[in-house]
Amino acid sequence: MEEIIPGSIIVTGASGSMGKAISMALAAKGHPVIMACRNPEKAASVKGEILSKVPQAHLQLMQLDLASMQSIREFAATFKGTRLAGLLNNAGTMPARFSLTEDGLEQTVGVNYVGPYLLTRLLLDEFAPDAHIVNVISLTAKYAKIDEDFLHKGPEDFHQLRTYASSKLALMLFSIELAKRTSLHVNMSDPGIVASDMIDLGRWFDPLADIFFKPFCKRPEQGAAPALAALETGSTAKLFKRNKCLDLQERFLKHPLAGLLWQQTARLTGLSVF
Repeated sequence: MEEIIPGSIIVTGASGSMGKAISMALAAKGHPVIMACRNPEKAASVKGEILSKVPQAHLQLMQLDLASMQSIREFAATFKGTRLAGLLNNAGTMPARFSLTEDGLEQTVGVNYVGPYLLTRLLLDEFAPDAHIVNVISLTAKYAKIDEDFLHKGPEDFHQLRTYASSKLALMLFSIELAKRTSLHVNMSDPGIVASDMIDLGRWFDPLADIFFKPFCKRPEQGAAPALAALETGSTAKLFKRNKCLDLQERFLKHPLAGLLWQQTARLTGLSVF
């Protein structure tokens, strides 16, 4: 494996439409980028596309499956002693049906929340003092709810959109707690509704959505803009949406289950509660 360049920024889900836009924009600004992707073959094609447009780009492709704690641990271990400049937890999923990760977690919660939690915490010692962590959430988090059994839901509790929204609310609460517990820049970005594979719900009406809905969605480059702004800010615990840096509402900053969720996830992933 090639040597990791100090000051690199990790982008998860870098082979997706928004991940590609983020990686390309960072590369164009001269940042070394670690493209962390589940599917290396698809990612290699995206890497080639970026290089064709940004020949001077410093891109390193690495395999990462956020549905596997073992994959996350192996990925994080390769950065021992590295001084990373940032981590952008961009990867996400919204499956139509209930399924489990190899660790026995509901897939949406495992990939969208537990995976980023574990990855971020395992990398904490490898970040430069002024590093940036950006977690991509969703406007749906505003309407979501979680309870004390959030991490242990069964098939009877699954609903594609509600489960997705609750996973993004959990990621928001993790971001807030992380900002309190570290001196790093920890922020969130809301891309809005982006014309990507994410909004293909696996339903009969998907072809109609392609015709009547997707043309009015944001382009990936537009959805990537808030995340890129969050990577450059001197603030922490802020939400970047459109072209604005927003304060979080008190109901999120003082959510009654935020601390408990941190503790439960730490125990689930075998990490300390600091």
